[in-house]
Amino acid sequence: MFKKHLVLLCILISVVFIGIATSLYPGGTISDKSTVGFIWSKNFISNLFLPQALNGADNPARIWAMVGMAFHSLGYGLFFLRMAKKMPDAHGSWVLKIVGILNIFFNFLVVTPLHDSMVTISSTLSMLGLFYITVYILRSKLHVFKVACILCMLVFYFALYLYGYGNWGLLAIMQKVAFTTSMLLVLALEYFTSREDFSLRRRS
Repeated sequence: MFKKHLVLLCILISVVFIGIATSLYPGGTISDKSTVGFIWSKNFISNLFLPQALNGADNPARIWAMVGMAFHSLGYGLFFLRMAKKMPDAHGSWVLKIVGILNIFFNFLVVTPLHDSMVTISSTLSMLGLFYITVYILRSKLHVFKVACILCMLVFYFALYLYGYGNWGLLAIMQKVAFTTSMLLVLALEYFTSREDFSLRRRS
């Protein structure tokens, strides 16, 4: 039972720890370093990983955020590894296995000073994995998941577009939207495909 719900547990623990981190963040945003606390519409999750908050104060949220990101990375990695077993061909399975393993490593490295480059790598890996899942979902009869996967991909692409053009104001909001959207999709797919007899080939 524990193994069956491991992805769900990892994501829930991640949300709890990151939630605690946001409550402990002293304050400061990119545009205004005098703000107090974590402002969801203005702060980035990456602000929680800083040794010092943007207002100059020591950041007690850091350790909580790092633990939260560790569980987040593990949960997403396990999700891709489990989805690899449901792929109807060896190529799709192989790609998701590689994405799952690398995602655990690179996703966690966003908490380090290598944040910017690691975000690019981990986002690319996640989008690659989601793209492959979407392709196979589109070939199936899982119509609700077809819409959900496409919407999640569009949110991801829009967030990356904002990141590339430096629209930090809207990106701060879209970051949470993308995070929530992908998390809900992962949990929904994890729940629906958790049956041992499930295979996308059977739904084709």
